[in-house]
Amino acid sequence: MKITALAGGIGGARFLRGLREHLQGRGDDWAGAEITVIGNTADDITLFGLRVCPDLDTVMYTLGGGIHEEQGWGRSDETFGVSAELAAYEVPPDWFTLGDRDIATHIVRTQMLRAGWSLTDVTAALCDRWQPGVRLLPMSDDPVETHVVVAGDDASREAVHFQEWWVREQARRPALEFVFLGAAEAKPTAAVLDAIHGADVVLLPPSNPVVSIGAILQVVGVGDALRAATAPIVGVSPIIGGRPVRGMADACLSAIGVETAAAAVAGHYGARIAGGLLDGWLVANQDASTAGPPGVVQRSHPLLMTTRGEAAGLAGAALDLALELRH
Repeated sequence: MKITALAGGIGGARFLRGLREHLQGRGDDWAGAEITVIGNTADDITLFGLRVCPDLDTVMYTLGGGIHEEQGWGRSDETFGVSAELAAYEVPPDWFTLGDRDIATHIVRTQMLRAGWSLTDVTAALCDRWQPGVRLLPMSDDPVETHVVVAGDDASREAVHFQEWWVREQARRPALEFVFLGAAEAKPTAAVLDAIHGADVVLLPPSNPVVSIGAILQVVGVGDALRAATAPIVGVSPIIGGRPVRGMADACLSAIGVETAAAAVAGHYGARIAGGLLDGWLVANQDASTAGPPGVVQRSHPLLMTTRGEAAGLAGAALDLALELRH
């Protein structure tokens, strides 16, 4: 059996680890199912000459056992000698700190990209070390970068890279618009399309619906492939009781005119029978009384993933809903 998931960073990675562990404990046809992850690469950025892919690395480290668990990103047992030296040289940027262990990954990636490897092949080579137990695919081998349009000091509009807005500014300036540079020209790889068309189940973990899963959907052809898929598509709400499970998804949703509510996010994705994406939608228990769009089957379950057991339970509930929709 084949499961395909679209994912961003921390929330997606923890959900996927839970899914992998849930499958290991099953005794039915889904035990040992193949998991393919289509990862967001629009957060990618070049720093100090190195290509950094935050969401791909967070998934790889989390599932491979190398993540900093408390942060949810970066390497465990990290040191910051290189960043300290760069600061001593006053080399910008000083707002995005790379750990020494993490830098090694970026060096390898950058060298391979410069040697002509595709990002898909580079990611596979990096995963050979980490053995995440899933097939991790970038959404495209073509570069896509999310930029955020914000108001400048003189009431003008300016665009900054998503990482600068997210990490440096902590989304303090309200986003007026998100621009996915390169998305209109980018193409999904054959592997991405095959993973969607060949799936028995497609899952949308609780990743940011605007700049994580939303960015993947900006790649021309991905949305059409999902709408044409024979597999049921089940999403997990990133919102609990009107607040993001993690991060600043509310700052992103407000920029596109979507309320920070589970039902509103489901409406944003849309029902597949009406040209959207969703067949099923998993919400927190406290949001069970608010219905999503007509044609989407909704179930409730605790959504917090503070423990690995909770993550496995959540993933199991999403998979059970998908199996219900297959019958």
